[in-house]
Amino acid sequence: MNIDLSKYLKEKYESYRFTPDFSGPVITISRECGCPGKRLAVVLIEKLNTMDYKFEKNIPWRWISKEIISETAAKELGVQPGEIQYVFDYTTHGALEDLLLSLTKKYYKSDRKVRNTVALVIRNFADEGNKIIVGRGGVAITKDMPKSFHVFLEASLEWRALRISEKHDISIEDSRKYCIDVDKKREEFKNFYHGKGSDYTRYDISFNAMTLSVYEMADIIISALKIRKII
Repeated sequence: MNIDLSKYLKEKYESYRFTPDFSGPVITISRECGCPGKRLAVVLIEKLNTMDYKFEKNIPWRWISKEIISETAAKELGVQPGEIQYVFDYTTHGALEDLLLSLTKKYYKSDRKVRNTVALVIRNFADEGNKIIVGRGGVAITKDMPKSFHVFLEASLEWRALRISEKHDISIEDSRKYCIDVDKKREEFKNFYHGKGSDYTRYDISFNAMTLSVYEMADIIISALKIRKII
């Protein structure tokens, strides 16, 4: 089941979020499985901080990892990070499973509650500014922010499967299946926040990770941020 994220965020942030003119900047990086999203985030941070691209609050750029989001969301929910790990593994709890778990666990949080909290945590980090979010539906959660920039990395399945095969020491065939499965789950994760097939979640720029290095991509992104007056 999808949620109207725009309405949900508006209700939650009405009394205390930053105004649009001062929220962000934030960069989101989405990618097909096997593309170097995390490495690109690290290189971008190195370049942006070295070049001293500070925002009004004069804080350094920072990559918000899956672990940081998980720990923060768990704290907000009053549970252990392991209890909401399934969300970060791209799985869901159905209505029946939610009901059964709520009867057996005293402080059980519904799947919807967990996912809404993850979205609010990501939005909070984005509002602070100078953040890079890799995956986690970041494009759907921050797309309405004026000072946001959204990147997508893609490459041929064979190239990605080879990278996965080398990284995890598995066969090429298993790597292909893994890439296809993870890509499907990531798309479903994004769709939860803004609907299947929504044009709202289009990206600002896409890169072929097979032909461009992370350093080349980072330089192009920084140039685009300057043109858009985001930095």
